Amino acid sequence: MKAGIVGLPNVGKSTLFNCLSNAKAQSANFPFCTIEPNIGVVNVPDQRLEKLEVLVNPERVLPATVDIVDIAGLVKGASKGEGLGNQFLGNIRETDAILHVLRCFDDDNIIHVDGSIDPIRDKETIDIELQLKDLETCDKKLEKVKRAARTGNIEAQKEESALQKVKDGLEASISVRAIDLTASEREEFIDQIQFITDKPVMYVCNVDEASAVNGNEYVDKVKAAVADEDAEVIFLAVETESDINELEEYEERQMFLEDLGLTEAGSAKLIRGAYKLLNLQTYFTAGVKEVRAWTIPIGSTAPQAAGVIHTDFEKGFIRAEVIKYEDFVSFGSEAKVKEAGKLSVEGKEYIVADGDVMHFRFNV
Repeated sequence: MKAGIVGLPNVGKSTLFNCLSNAKAQSANFPFCTIEPNIGVVNVPDQRLEKLEVLVNPERVLPATVDIVDIAGLVKGASKGEGLGNQFLGNIRETDAILHVLRCFDDDNIIHVDGSIDPIRDKETIDIELQLKDLETCDKKLEKVKRAARTGNIEAQKEESALQKVKDGLEASISVRAIDLTASEREEFIDQIQFITDKPVMYVCNVDEASAVNGNEYVDKVKAAVADEDAEVIFLAVETESDINELEEYEERQMFLEDLGLTEAGSAKLIRGAYKLLNLQTYFTAGVKEVRAWTIPIGSTAPQAAGVIHTDFEKGFIRAEVIKYEDFVSFGSEAKVKEAGKLSVEGKEYIVADGDVMHFRFNV
């Protein structure tokens, strides 16, 4: 599961990517600095893992991770191939969620491709290009479906109706995620097409250091503009956070954040937000060898969760021994949880909850 960072050239995407992943993608003051997408595996900050580490004192600790992709900047005309647009749009299609970076700061020393700062205009530029590409995809699919629908095929007629709704919405500059479709229309006909504008989105407002705590007028405008979308808006001072990340000592980084008035790095909030955007959650395994956070889609069953560790665990699944994270912390150890009768034994139908501490029994 990957979240792609998108936006116009020079809005801070690669600096943000570096800040999140420490992968040191090239970042400079000119458009199209990024050509090939950079991919970083980013640790998901989780205080629960830190608490389990203290209680269990394992040999090693492994956090959950999420893949972040730094995609080159799109420009007006990208859907028609401008600025290597086809390549970049293809990169976006391969991601599962979108982190849309908007420049929300003034600085005459950093050029803007359109010559002025207007995050709403920038958002609409990207939206239009993505919608136009989706419209092209929709038209091709609709053409095929209409031929089948004319023969009297009932399923094809239903699909034609759903695709026509998508076409009408896109032509009205509405992203697929916001088009009024029934659950069955989405599940049967739309989801598998993987429209770009159907991907979940988070708007990331890149602000200056002075706006790192409370945001600014640009952020307020973005929030107002996307109020009708099912999307989250966060803001962070990307350049400042990048500087903080350069500090080697944890204590130094915390002091820097406190001086800014922040309790934690904005990048940590963004990573957790991306994790949630991808519909992911965490369960834990906790033993003296290792305390580890495992990533699974929300709604996963116990055997599916076991399969993330090893496919044999899923194939030979017998049962799962489950401790709620709150109980583990409250009683302080697995042994004391068992003594209190708080360990439950679950079968194949169990839906894993976020934060479950699990041990699997299996036989292959």
